Amino acid sequence: MKLYGSLTSPYVRKVRAFILEKRLPVELVVEAPTDSAGNVARLNPLGKVPLLVRDDGEVLFDSPMIIEYLDSQGGSALLPPPGEARWRVQRWHALAQGMADATVARLMETRRAREKQDPGQIARQEGKIAAAMTFAQDHLGSGQFLRGDAFGIADIAMAASLEYIDFRYAHDWRSKYPRLAQWHAGVAERACLKETRFPTAV
Repeated sequence: MKLYGSLTSPYVRKVRAFILEKRLPVELVVEAPTDSAGNVARLNPLGKVPLLVRDDGEVLFDSPMIIEYLDSQGGSALLPPPGEARWRVQRWHALAQGMADATVARLMETRRAREKQDPGQIARQEGKIAAAMTFAQDHLGSGQFLRGDAFGIADIAMAASLEYIDFRYAHDWRSKYPRLAQWHAGVAERACLKETRFPTAV
């Protein structure tokens, strides 16, 4: 299998970390979605990364769908079986996905010419990020991981989104959300997260 995507995408980073944690034989092909002659543009009608091409040539897109598929491909499951535990984990996943979405939207607005930027749009996205962090801190348990004693997709997704915020919207969220920061520090050194960190210079 091949995973197409950029090293700066929070969605690709999440899937890359998931693959490493699962120890799956997936080749990473670095490709920007803006490459009009690339495989992403050719194979994904949405023109977005990540894009997974299976060995049979079938393509999958959208990181939550790719993760669902990869979790079925052997190794220890990183998503719980159907039931209450799965919905709780998927809520963390959705929260993290929304944080990444808001950070990307904020970034895109700040990259417009200054006279064309919408301060209200930037403020709205920052408000979403802050609200998501508040929700996350309020719903943290007492364990090392978001799902009791098991590391899984909830931890990968939330850590990837928090580190994307550091990467593209750096601000001192740790002093405002100390319990969230403490949880993050505890999982950030996991091998799958260390090996997929965002580039330091982009």
